[in-house]
Amino acid sequence: MTSNTAQRRRPRRILAHGALVVGTVVMSYPLLWLLASSFKEDSKIFSSTGLIPNPVDLANYAEGWTGAGKSFTTFFTNSLVIGIVAVIGNVIFCSITAYAFARLDFRFRRFWFAMMLGTIMLPHHVTLIPQYSMFDYLGWVNTFLPLLVPKVMAVDAFFVFLLVQFIRTIPHELDDAARIDGCGPVRIFRHIIFPLLTPALATTAIFTFIWTYNDFFSQLIYLNDVDLFTVPLGLRMFLDATGESAWGPMLAMSAVALIPLFIVFLVFQRRIVQGIATTGLRG
Repeated sequence: MTSNTAQRRRPRRILAHGALVVGTVVMSYPLLWLLASSFKEDSKIFSSTGLIPNPVDLANYAEGWTGAGKSFTTFFTNSLVIGIVAVIGNVIFCSITAYAFARLDFRFRRFWFAMMLGTIMLPHHVTLIPQYSMFDYLGWVNTFLPLLVPKVMAVDAFFVFLLVQFIRTIPHELDDAARIDGCGPVRIFRHIIFPLLTPALATTAIFTFIWTYNDFFSQLIYLNDVDLFTVPLGLRMFLDATGESAWGPMLAMSAVALIPLFIVFLVFQRRIVQGIATTGLRG
């Protein structure tokens, strides 16, 4: 009976695995095309859809690294600085805000939490003009401050909500035991809650870095000096509205720009799954 059941299920498994393989190939094709095209001459990039460059041209990488008028080392450095500071800001201050909403009892807590959740549904473009006006008044335009200061003010409501849901799974008995030992709210957060937030904090850090690293719109609005440009803005410099775009170097630098994201995802992918899977479960 068991062997018959296994034999009946085998064709289904083969079909399922076949469908997954086909889906993987289809979804991977744009990335493979990007990588293959980075080794082609400009004249051959759009003339064929093949994935095997013939001949292999490495000049795109050498030209692309300095072909945007500035070394890509500057762009990578700026992106990494912004990404790392954003990660530190979100991890620390979003966790503090989440702890306040999840554990502390203060007036209108539910109201302010609902208001915070409402900001998730508010399009970024709605607040763009007043934010730009405020930052321009403060003299922060063409600096990293508009991109970094909000990260230390816990404005990313999604991560606050994520951490609140995780903190709610932590038993209140741990807080009570700490209070018996004389711990106040600050020490409870520092010694009890924060160490137990590791899976959710890892998820927050990873997505913050990926979203900040890939951010184009905000950096385009606030950064004007080439020395402050990030990787997305550096890639944009290869495009010319007159039609003289350097496609080969741009695709080569696009392939290089993916390396930090792949490293972060491959190293921390288990943390991503663990943080999302354990968030929202009642303890």
